[in-house]
Amino acid sequence: MIFKRKKANAEPAAEQAAGATEPVAETPTEQATGTSAEQQPAKKPVLNGPFDYADIENTDEYLDFGSILVKPVAGLKVRMDVEQSNQRVIAVSLELAESRVQLMAFSASKSTSLWPGISDKIREDIASQNGEIYQRDGEYGQELLAQVPQQLPDGRAGHVALRFVGIDGPRWFLRAVIGGAAIGDEEASKAIDDLVRGVVVNRGDKPLPPQELLPLNVPRNAQTRPDAEAQGETEAAGQAPQRPERGPEITQIG
Repeated sequence: MIFKRKKANAEPAAEQAAGATEPVAETPTEQATGTSAEQQPAKKPVLNGPFDYADIENTDEYLDFGSILVKPVAGLKVRMDVEQSNQRVIAVSLELAESRVQLMAFSASKSTSLWPGISDKIREDIASQNGEIYQRDGEYGQELLAQVPQQLPDGRAGHVALRFVGIDGPRWFLRAVIGGAAIGDEEASKAIDDLVRGVVVNRGDKPLPPQELLPLNVPRNAQTRPDAEAQGETEAAGQAPQRPERGPEITQIG
């Protein structure tokens, strides 16, 4: 098993999600009924992000992909993943050092999470490839860790490790698929988690059914590689153009 468990002091948010409660002041109603604050249901922990577009006052510094906005950081490389059958942009993939994360945003209802259905589909896809999948508690609830068989560049049989995270927002759902060094390296994992927390999702006002993929486009303030436009690859503003490795382990699952 290649997945490393983080140190206890590195997971405060996960511990909150596992059931930590916030103090609740006793109200007059509680005094009248005799119900104590300890008997009240635990509040949902307040997370740092990802954020809803309505909660951000100024997005000028972000790379604006339409439904997904990303705050550039030093060394960040960006690629837009295109569905070959219809040339539709379906995801934004970010590469930071030796780590990668693919982001997809969907419309969702106010009351029902899409993650149970999406995670079931991921399990089916992993099983169809004879891979292994594990479940654990994370910052946003249950997440999946997978090992998927893959042919190595030298032709030998190998595997790729992936982490799947589902994040619920107000009428939107964000799916993150993490790979590379962020799977086994604690520092790299923190850098990718911080990158995901800084994402902003723009659901828009258009009525959409649940699970509808939110539209994406090339940001105006990104530098597009002239020889890679067909692949949908872009670079964060101010970064030297380098072609990020295209990872089938991220684009072919889920």
